[in-house]
Amino acid sequence: MMELLENLTVRPEGQPLGVTSGDLLSHVLAQIRLTGDGIFPRTLAAAEQLDLKADEAHIVVAAAGALQIEGGDQAPVVIDTGDLVLLPRGPGHSHIVASHPGATVIVCRFWFDPDSLRAMIFALPRLIHIRRAEGAEWIDGICRFLMIEAGDVQPGGALMISRLIDLIVIRALRSWVQQGQSSGWLGGLADPRIARSLKAIHEEPMQRWSIDALAGSAGMSRSSFSERFTALVGRSPLRYQNEWRLRLAREMLARRDARVGEIGLRIGYESEAAFSRAYKEFFGHSPRVEYAVQDGGGAG
Repeated sequence: MMELLENLTVRPEGQPLGVTSGDLLSHVLAQIRLTGDGIFPRTLAAAEQLDLKADEAHIVVAAAGALQIEGGDQAPVVIDTGDLVLLPRGPGHSHIVASHPGATVIVCRFWFDPDSLRAMIFALPRLIHIRRAEGAEWIDGICRFLMIEAGDVQPGGALMISRLIDLIVIRALRSWVQQGQSSGWLGGLADPRIARSLKAIHEEPMQRWSIDALAGSAGMSRSSFSERFTALVGRSPLRYQNEWRLRLAREMLARRDARVGEIGLRIGYESEAAFSRAYKEFFGHSPRVEYAVQDGGGAG
């Protein structure tokens, strides 16, 4: 039986109401659950590369010395002592190299749980850099706990490590939002008014939102809201809503909640053909391709 789209945005069982309803970041992170795998202190010689798998999520803290992130599609990034780097989708083609005379680092490895919304994970920046000057009050404190747990073999240690890593990811994302350097749904969090409209879209994805209604939820005029939303999020409000629905449809296809046509109707398209055209335009392939992959080659 097809699962309702509303069920993709309900809070986890046992969570207090205020945890996920208070703000969009809490609402989203309640659905992007992760598991911490371990904490690994390392000492690197000058020019030595930190060995990380390209597609594994990591947190790297420069406890002493400095690092440089090179390669990929961005300019080199210098990681000074006390800085923290979050790599939610892994380092990719980038390389993390110790500067002269070397560096001591704390590495935390984690993965996103399979039931997390992939759409929100891939919307995260590939690299989030929190400098010590911007996060010393929490980076220094949590690193002490990390080092204690890294060498602790007491019962409950694995769970403690996972919870600490979860806390670091949340705090790093919140700091990144406060810096105003993010885009997409994270970028919208920089403005409380735009965050309210984003939260409305996420909580009621099947609501036929108009610009006037979304502007009203933000307490802004229509023109000011549209301009501000587009500047922060990187797309217009209605385009964002449509893309969010398509991403939810992709989740439903992956979970095989229903056949392609039924999913298209569920997210608001009048026909399977219209849904397929929009889906292919956004993702580059038809929803039946997505469905066939989950079916091991069959068609839905």
